[in-house]
Amino acid sequence: MSSHRSIVTSLCSGLVLFFLIAFSANTYAQDGKAIFQQKCAACHAVDKNLTGPALKGVEERWPSKADIYKWVNNSASLIKAGHPRAVAVYAEYNKIQMPAFPELKEADIDAILAYINTAATAKATPAATPGATQASATEKNDSALIFGILTLILAVIMLILLQVNSNLKKLSDEREGQPAAEAIPFYRNKAYIALAAIVLFMVGGFYIFQGARGLGRSQNYQPVQPIYYSHQVHAGVNQISCLYCHNGAMQGKHANIPSVNVCMNCHMGINEYAKGPKLYREDGSEVDGTAEIQKLYEYAGWDPTKKVYNGKGKSIEWVRIHNLPDHVYFNHAQHVTVGKQNCQTCHGEIQKMGEVYQFADLSMGWCINCHRETKVQFTDNKFYSIYEKFHEDLKNKTIDSVTVEKIGGTECMKCHY
Repeated sequence: MSSHRSIVTSLCSGLVLFFLIAFSANTYAQDGKAIFQQKCAACHAVDKNLTGPALKGVEERWPSKADIYKWVNNSASLIKAGHPRAVAVYAEYNKIQMPAFPELKEADIDAILAYINTAATAKATPAATPGATQASATEKNDSALIFGILTLILAVIMLILLQVNSNLKKLSDEREGQPAAEAIPFYRNKAYIALAAIVLFMVGGFYIFQGARGLGRSQNYQPVQPIYYSHQVHAGVNQISCLYCHNGAMQGKHANIPSVNVCMNCHMGINEYAKGPKLYREDGSEVDGTAEIQKLYEYAGWDPTKKVYNGKGKSIEWVRIHNLPDHVYFNHAQHVTVGKQNCQTCHGEIQKMGEVYQFADLSMGWCINCHRETKVQFTDNKFYSIYEKFHEDLKNKTIDSVTVEKIGGTECMKCHY
């Protein structure tokens, strides 16, 4: 019986270790995804060329991982040293030098590479733009399937070993002439019941934790709007500044949703969609741009024939996409005006999106990680003039930069009060 218990104990310990490793690996990949979105996504994608090359298979294109570390930390040094791969990438992409990221440690870069390798295995959907459907498929093809299969295999091996142990014990008792113990039904065996309870507790706890952690998050949320509004056409093709429509981003807490009158400033004269790229919804169906402009006229109460307002206008009921919890304070002006952050930092490549979706998960960990690594722009920024010590340290070269974390960016009261 003691042998039986030792086997069960060993298997339980193995399962605990397995789940700890699985959870750690999943967390590691998530960290890599967060760093990728903050540091890389503005210029790189996993499977297509943007400002920089696609990162799928990047490890195979470089002689060693040590060279990748050096390239990410300071690309200029490798180019200056005449590194063949560095010079080739620099020349291929119009001699646009990659920004240096000296704050990224080797472990951070390894996490980014792990995320790239994971994301590269997901199947791309050709007709769909990056949105909820494609991102959801990517998440489902994560390592969870592998961990599930391994868990099932371990469970089968465990049951086989228990049965083998029971048979060996029975043969040993028969050879020694000891009376065989009466067989206990599976459903009454305390060891089996305890083991099943432990496994169910661990599996259930893991998925409850994963589900609870995702409560209130809406990453990749992409609702259908009353009017198909393409940021790719407006901000991308026509180069309309984000601040023309979202003028509150530099002045207040909210970026503001433009009123119908802002849309009509242009669309009084633009009444058809003729020269822009073809528009497609997530399901692959083509969008009639001219018909969407007519919807705008209905909301505005505008008669395009007589070119007058008919007094029947109403507000457009846009479906909100980004929404932080009520207990979180976020100020757009502080990030855009003071922090000098681009819209793409939090919203992704908004200028390439059709219907907008939520790019980042906007979790507390995501924000804190950004605060830990983002450098504050002290130069010509009166907001930071009160930090005399940091200015003195920068002048004396005691420190080379100041992150948001150093000026209280990770304190609880910064976002919760």
